[in-house]
Amino acid sequence: MINFDVTNELMCIARGSGRFYAKKGSMVAFKGDFRFEKLLLGPNNGGGLGGALLGHLQRRITGENMPIMSVEGSGEVYLAENAYHVDVIHLEPGDSINVESENLLAFTEALTYSTTFVGSGVISQRGLFSTYLKNNTNSVQDVAIITDGNPLMIEAPCCVDPDAIVAWTGRKPEAKVAQLSWKTFIGQTSGESYHLQFNEPGQLVIIQPSERLSGLNVSID
Repeated sequence: MINFDVTNELMCIARGSGRFYAKKGSMVAFKGDFRFEKLLLGPNNGGGLGGALLGHLQRRITGENMPIMSVEGSGEVYLAENAYHVDVIHLEPGDSINVESENLLAFTEALTYSTTFVGSGVISQRGLFSTYLKNNTNSVQDVAIITDGNPLMIEAPCCVDPDAIVAWTGRKPEAKVAQLSWKTFIGQTSGESYHLQFNEPGQLVIIQPSERLSGLNVSID
């Protein structure tokens, strides 16, 4: 079995024997015997070739298609990307998490890997869909995420900027847009005209201290 841990805030180590999935090109070193292969279709979630093809098409259509490699063997593999901050999330049996595909570094093989509709990205770079990982096993499974800067974990109820969100547990958020006024059309708004609202008590939301470039920029000189 493969387990993830953080060696320092900028690197993750996958230790043990077996197979796991990681962002293509994220390996920076390893000890032991491993084989690295790019997945053309992605994990099949136990559904064979048909399941892999269906999942690949869903991710291509929704924009959540992260280039994935399969890593199999025994020993230790060190993973990182562009000196981003790395954190490992341990999912208990039955737990799930939504992660932005660009923030997903690696995950254990037993997790179900798919996409889910959020429907709140009309004016945000984060898009309408999110990558969804669920633990349907009887053991703890790991997910490694990357963030641009040291992440912050907030417990719901809360509101967050869609361009800063990284991951969340529980129900999908509600999109909230500020009421339009004449200031909107001359570019004199606060810059916080829309946000995601999480209402489920105990729900965890992870954000990063760096916003993606907004998908909407309306102004008049």
